[in-house]
Amino acid sequence: MRKVQDEIHTVVGSTGSVDPDEGHVAQLRYLKAVVKETLRLHVPVPLLVPRELPADAEILGYHIPAGTRVVINAWAIGRDPAAWEDAEEFVPERFLGSDVDFKGQHFELVPFGAGRRGCPGLAFAEQSIEMALVSLLYHFDWEAAGGIGPSSLDMSEMNGLSVHIKSGLPLVAKHRIP
Repeated sequence: MRKVQDEIHTVVGSTGSVDPDEGHVAQLRYLKAVVKETLRLHVPVPLLVPRELPADAEILGYHIPAGTRVVINAWAIGRDPAAWEDAEEFVPERFLGSDVDFKGQHFELVPFGAGRRGCPGLAFAEQSIEMALVSLLYHFDWEAAGGIGPSSLDMSEMNGLSVHIKSGLPLVAKHRIP
């Protein structure tokens, strides 16, 4: 959080006289890496929309006949040790200097699906997430409620139509005074 806040204050300024905008967000490389890493580990929808194969396919030595319904497990792809070094660790730096994005060109990061059948709201979601996060981190410092340390937070997830944190995230926002 501090690294992202430092980056935001370097780009936007720390006087509080200017609010962050989309032009600032475009310059925030570390923030974008944090968003990618978060969505790699915590995909909003772990199983993508099922697809039916239009033709026979051979995948990893398995013959899959045409008409077979397949489901892509985006959660497992994001945590695959064959694709990601330290796959279970939160390491945003892995995206710095990388061209891996959400658009489906790189099949190791598919929180919004991939290709022409990917989520049509991808660009809106990406911009909304980044702008909201920039605003929250620019204007506030955040800490766990009740003096709980970050390592004591229960980050277990609950599956449903989408994935969400099981027990809530008790945070306290403290207004940053420039």
